[in-house]
Amino acid sequence: MKKSKDFRREPLTDTQLLMTITICIFVGMYLLAMLIFKGGFLHAQQVFDMLNDNASLIIVSCGLTVVMIGRGIDISVGAVTSFVVMSCVLYLNKGGSLFVSVLIALGIGLAFGIVQGFLISYLEIQPFIVTLAGMFFARGMTTILSVNPQKAAHEGFAKLRETKIVIPWLGYIAKNGKLVPARVELGVVVALCCLLAVFLLLMFHRLGRALYAIGGNPSSALMLGINVKRTRFLSYVISGLLSGISGFVFMMHTGAANATNAAGMEMNAIASSIIGGTLLTGGVGNVIGTFFGTMTLTTIKKIVVSSGLNAPWWQSITTGGMLCFFILLQSVVLSQRARKKKA
Repeated sequence: MKKSKDFRREPLTDTQLLMTITICIFVGMYLLAMLIFKGGFLHAQQVFDMLNDNASLIIVSCGLTVVMIGRGIDISVGAVTSFVVMSCVLYLNKGGSLFVSVLIALGIGLAFGIVQGFLISYLEIQPFIVTLAGMFFARGMTTILSVNPQKAAHEGFAKLRETKIVIPWLGYIAKNGKLVPARVELGVVVALCCLLAVFLLLMFHRLGRALYAIGGNPSSALMLGINVKRTRFLSYVISGLLSGISGFVFMMHTGAANATNAAGMEMNAIASSIIGGTLLTGGVGNVIGTFFGTMTLTTIKKIVVSSGLNAPWWQSITTGGMLCFFILLQSVVLSQRARKKKA
């Protein structure tokens, strides 16, 4: 008789553990909302609406997660998104090409990523200071382009914006007895593609492994032969590129530009990343967790509105409370985990 092999489960990494906690909290919170409020929470369209409204935030949060894993921060992403939206809308209204407007969005995002990444990585200026300057610069440029709101009047863009993926079998029967099919915007598809691309980059590419190593211990990463400066530089380039994509997706959702567009998006992106299990100290994080962090943040806002607290400050209060809760939870979980390892 052959002896059966002893299969031992490997313990979850810190990234996997925090991501699992976030997913469980999101599922529990949404199920609770379905039981208490019912209404829209019972329809699949509610989830799709959350995705439609937050597609650009998901993209930006993915870029911020990449930067934060490598012990960085980028608070210019919201302003860059706004700058991209205004630039593309004005260009399209002058009869420009839809394809060229996409290139403009990518070019602006890359330009910010390259400049900020160079200043932070090679000149070793503090990330917060550099990206703060980038935020002010992008907001200023947006205002210079136009102070007044601008609506995209391009025929090709209007057709692109109106195109939606229809899923009839996930629809619901309205009060008038008609079937209302579920609808998903193209921006959601772009966001999920960006999410998948960043996930594969972090999990299976050498750059992703280098980022985790740098976030864990930059000195050790340098001793292992990792080019720390180049890796950090590339993380900001990725964040800038995703900000450019986010701007175009934001424009596809709203169809208009305003100097105050995407105001506070950088804070929501940071909150989504932290709730998703990304640590500000670096080395721990995953974009799948960030995605569920965004959905958790959106769900709690929906619950607040469904409770009758429509004033905007209630959403800010609950966002702050959720962020504090998850930071405290992460600290407790990781400290207990460290004690067990020592024991």
